[in-house]
Amino acid sequence: MSTVAAQPVPNTVDGRTARRITLAGCVGIFAELYDNGIFGFMAGTLATVFFPGSHDAVQLVFLGYAVSFFFRPLGAVICGHLGDRIGRQRMLVFVILLISAATAAIGVLPSYAAIGVAAPALLILLRVAQGFSVGGEASGAMSFLAEHAPEGRRGQYTSYAQIASFLSLLTGTLIAAAMTSGLGADRMEAWGWRIPFLLAVPLGLTGLYIRRRISDTPNFTRLREENGLSRNPLKEAFSSAEHRRAMLLALFIPLMNGSGYYVLFTYMPTFMSTELDFSKVQGLLVTASSLVAICLAIPYMGRLSDRIGRKRVIAGSAITMAVVGIPCYLLIGTGNLALAVLGACVMAVVFAGHTGVIHILLVELFPTRLRYSAYGLGYNVSSALFGGTAPLLMTWLIARTGNVNMPAFYAVLTALGTLAAVSVVKDRAHLPLRDA
Repeated sequence: MSTVAAQPVPNTVDGRTARRITLAGCVGIFAELYDNGIFGFMAGTLATVFFPGSHDAVQLVFLGYAVSFFFRPLGAVICGHLGDRIGRQRMLVFVILLISAATAAIGVLPSYAAIGVAAPALLILLRVAQGFSVGGEASGAMSFLAEHAPEGRRGQYTSYAQIASFLSLLTGTLIAAAMTSGLGADRMEAWGWRIPFLLAVPLGLTGLYIRRRISDTPNFTRLREENGLSRNPLKEAFSSAEHRRAMLLALFIPLMNGSGYYVLFTYMPTFMSTELDFSKVQGLLVTASSLVAICLAIPYMGRLSDRIGRKRVIAGSAITMAVVGIPCYLLIGTGNLALAVLGACVMAVVFAGHTGVIHILLVELFPTRLRYSAYGLGYNVSSALFGGTAPLLMTWLIARTGNVNMPAFYAVLTALGTLAAVSVVKDRAHLPLRDA
């Protein structure tokens, strides 16, 4: 292996190019995660359309939501291997094309009333395709942005991608709220539910157009020119004690995503309308308020991590969440809309210290030659085990115990798990990305 490939090389991308690449990456991430998130926001309506008459309809929808997460690691392995072998840019084009097609296909699915059990079966199959795509998205997009970012500003630049992901959730929330309020339950169940899914077409085409026009990262290009690419990135990762340890950290540090991204935001509208005394629109508005709060907080957390390190910011977020998680959920459980907004927004700002920094911390754990594969596998196994299953777990626990505070307990538990994992990380915030 050449000296150039073996040693950390500071990124020489100029700020203007980095900003253009970041904007392009964020647009793609927005389209990709809107497609993924709208399924959770429409869970109540999908339950009626695809599982009519079932007492466990919402749980069945979230079962389909959870099943797709177990295909994320497969997407991470396949897309990661190809991304480390032929380039990040090509795989990012592929994953946005796949998820957009799958989401739009959901929008034209016949209902249970039209074709019987084939309808929910096809729904889950398309959700699996979404999961496969997202498995190749997160690690690929974050690696792509980090490898383009100027030195000393990787936390700031990659945090913009997280803003895009939450803006996509906010857009989905507002669309779902506006349509539910404007059309009413009957028209939403008859045909209105299709519209948010069909919006994947223009969003996907926009993201596809932009991603096709961007170049691959300097780190990957340099490795390719020096013949430093790995022939089998995952095999190489598993053969190294350092990389095995890093993949374990990538598995456990994201624990807070389960109570944050997948409960506080994705599951919250359904939780508030089915378990608490809120209407569907009120639940969506509370979620929208918390999404605005986290979008405002994330860039500050990213910049803070560039100054004081990723480890300190994530640990601070975890400690704070363990303290405020239960009180904030008690505010939501009062049934008062203003107090619910306050509780959700406080949790969102706290969670920003995790979600705005987690990806760049994981990117920095791995060298370029196997980053996409190893980071993607660890992170997506974590998402499958602790993220996508979270809404299903919450509905099951609440049904079994009758205790609507289960999401609060889950928030505290996952925060403590993240704190324990991040405490053993070597912080590389102030070092160049390694190529090998």
